[in-house]
Amino acid sequence: MSSSNSHRKSLTRESAIPLWRDERALTAAAQVISAIIFIGALIWVGVNLLEAAKQRGLSLGFDFINDPAGFPISEAVIPYDDSYTFGTAFLVGLLNTLKISIIGIVLATVLGTIVGLARLSTNWLVSRIALAYIELHRNIPLLVLLFIWYFAIFNKLPPTQESLEVPGLLYINQRGLYLSWPRLTETGSLFAVSLLVGLILAIIAWIYLRRLRKRSGHSTYYAGVSIAIILMSVVLGLALSEWQPLWIDTPVFEGFNFTGGLRLTPEFTALLVGLVMYTAAFIAEVVRGGIQAVDLGQTEAAKAVGLKQMQTLGLVIIPQAMRVIIPPLISQFLNLTKNTSLALAIGYADLFNVGRIMINQAGRAVPIFGMIMVTYLIISLITSLILNIYNRKIQISEKSA
Repeated sequence: MSSSNSHRKSLTRESAIPLWRDERALTAAAQVISAIIFIGALIWVGVNLLEAAKQRGLSLGFDFINDPAGFPISEAVIPYDDSYTFGTAFLVGLLNTLKISIIGIVLATVLGTIVGLARLSTNWLVSRIALAYIELHRNIPLLVLLFIWYFAIFNKLPPTQESLEVPGLLYINQRGLYLSWPRLTETGSLFAVSLLVGLILAIIAWIYLRRLRKRSGHSTYYAGVSIAIILMSVVLGLALSEWQPLWIDTPVFEGFNFTGGLRLTPEFTALLVGLVMYTAAFIAEVVRGGIQAVDLGQTEAAKAVGLKQMQTLGLVIIPQAMRVIIPPLISQFLNLTKNTSLALAIGYADLFNVGRIMINQAGRAVPIFGMIMVTYLIISLITSLILNIYNRKIQISEKSA
């Protein structure tokens, strides 16, 4: 009876706290006031922007998107000429940015991982070469590196008639790089579809059988089954394509230039090389830090059970280091994507460069800059989302282990 009375008294004392001293009420009030101030600031900025645009006769609409662009783009992933609309031109710039970003992320990750591992090498010379590479690229601005690659290297290559060449494979000159490149034959699409279906089925089998192994504790041979599915899809695709799914398109010098093959323009190549080598230096430090964050006892335990050095690295060190590597790696991927805007300096038709030309042609600076900012924001959010999902997955795996 006495305990219930004391409980009632404590509840009465809590309910008697005035609002201006109640922590929960103060927190809620602070959040409401902050939201009001933020929304008010947005409204104030929007009203002033509209008023300033009205006074200067600037249009904030997007009706120009369907007008003819009236300017050429030197490099396009999809068909384009100056009769196409501003919307198509903007799409070309977006696709060019995605192309350089995706290829750059893959190559920078591979190169950065190699350099990071070389930095940890017990070989003094290899370690110092990796250190010199990292410090050189981390301490020179990216714009300077792009100028060096484009103006001091690619622009100084020999003319077309005097190309540097690996006959039948590679030709390098002032107009770019010409590579022999595999292309699908008329029946090659059947091979491509078969391979794609095989890859999807292999991924599904890998995930399902690996989870089944964890639940049952029995070996499910998920790796072998997945590889077998891929091999079967390759054989099936070859049979469907009459054993000729591809042909090699080789560049041939005709007249004053090369025809055929795959051409990489000097602008694209200089931007790609500059971005990859610059970003790889930062990724190398991320990899080095992640590996060194793994407890030394893990390496000693791996040696104790008889694992070789490469097995220890691939099976013990790297999986644990990934939990440390992934968060800063996301930032490096985002930086590489945003740094593609420096393509303006060397003439590559990326999103920002095409947007700048659109502003000059259409005279709509505010809506076009808004389109550019929103597009970069969406690309960054999607990249962060994908890598954060993977990061969350491996963190959960660590807890469950």
